[in-house]
Amino acid sequence: MLESGRTLEIWARWQGIDRQIHAGEYQLQAGITGVGFLDLLKRGEVLSYQVTLPEGITLQQALDRLHGDNRLLQKLKNAQDPKLLDLVLPSSSPEGWFLPETYRFVAGDSDFDILQRAHKLMERALMQAWDKRSVDTPLLAPYDALILASIVERETSVAQERATIAGVFARRLKAGMRLQTDPTVIYGLGTEFDGNLTRRHLKDVANPWNTYRIKGLPPTPIALPGVAALEAAVQPAPGAALYFVARGDGYHVFSETLEEHNANVKRYQLSPKADYRSTPQGGDK
Repeated sequence: MLESGRTLEIWARWQGIDRQIHAGEYQLQAGITGVGFLDLLKRGEVLSYQVTLPEGITLQQALDRLHGDNRLLQKLKNAQDPKLLDLVLPSSSPEGWFLPETYRFVAGDSDFDILQRAHKLMERALMQAWDKRSVDTPLLAPYDALILASIVERETSVAQERATIAGVFARRLKAGMRLQTDPTVIYGLGTEFDGNLTRRHLKDVANPWNTYRIKGLPPTPIALPGVAALEAAVQPAPGAALYFVARGDGYHVFSETLEEHNANVKRYQLSPKADYRSTPQGGDK
């Protein structure tokens, strides 16, 4: 049973424990004594929790996850909050600048605390990947790698396909071809996207992320890429493929010529099977 607060205060000062106490949330066992309680505070065994930010989600989706945990304080309004914009300067957009991981936190931590840590980890992971880039990469700066990695992350849920898809995009960039990737268009549509990507969307010249109309990379990342996607972006797999299409089981089929690609589109996209799915059975990522 805990003694009175005044008694504990006197004891803590006398023993010098008052200068060693760690603030936080603690779990108390039934029958704990005052001395035991002070020892618990001294050891700093505070309760901690965790939240996971999956690879490939957007910054707004990450923020929604953080706001869904009522144990975290909310200091950010949305993905364009000035605090986030200041954090990623000189970049003009905070999208992509936060490493998807599982983060531990304690009572009193906020959404901004988590994203500050995620940003530091992303900066470190991006520079580590960039330092290992292929000598013939068409990417000109680390930010280009972040953008391409986010596209790779959104294009496949299959780990072993990342470098192959990155290779397709790298070759298209070198050849001056448009990337023509659906996830960038969808990102640019934002809340307008209802799950159905149409020809009108692909022809929209007003969408800055429409890689069917713009040349090169889109202006910003489109998601939060993980370390493996960063590595794939800067170390793409060699090959000659310039096209790929989802085959309906979570995997993709690759081709070197437009004729082969059109045949694959006809086979897998124009006549999809009833069990068509965008991720492998059981999940691969």
